Amino acid sequence: MSVAALRAAAETYARGADRRDKTAWRAVLADNIEISGPGFVIAGLEANLGSIDYLTQAFVATRHVVHDIDAVIDGDTAHGETRSTAEHRIAGGEHGDTLLVWAIRYQDTWRRDQGTWRFTRRDLVVDWEEIRPVHDVGGGS
Repeated sequence: MSVAALRAAAETYARGADRRDKTAWRAVLADNIEISGPGFVIAGLEANLGSIDYLTQAFVATRHVVHDIDAVIDGDTAHGETRSTAEHRIAGGEHGDTLLVWAIRYQDTWRRDQGTWRFTRRDLVVDWEEIRPVHDVGGGS
């Protein structure tokens, strides 16, 4: 089994966040998933699916990009690091929207379940963040 299958899980997770798609997350998160990051720890599948609702309420839109993955696969488990960028568009009213950008390193653990790789743990490490104004150029939809 190659790291490509682990990457596919990470990309499904990212796409699920951006499209607010809980079905996508159900496909790649184990029932006992634990996701942690700066100031939060969320345990269990249903609780983590609630993060999709939070994204919907907190941000106009998000864009998560998976850059690369280093992982070691040992039978039906894998451990590794997924490097990503997460962009969060925040409504700004009269001064315009802003973009909160995080440079992320996920410390990941996966388990293969009936041929499907699912996350059992994701520890989100934010290396840095940047806030900048959004300049719409049109063409998006």
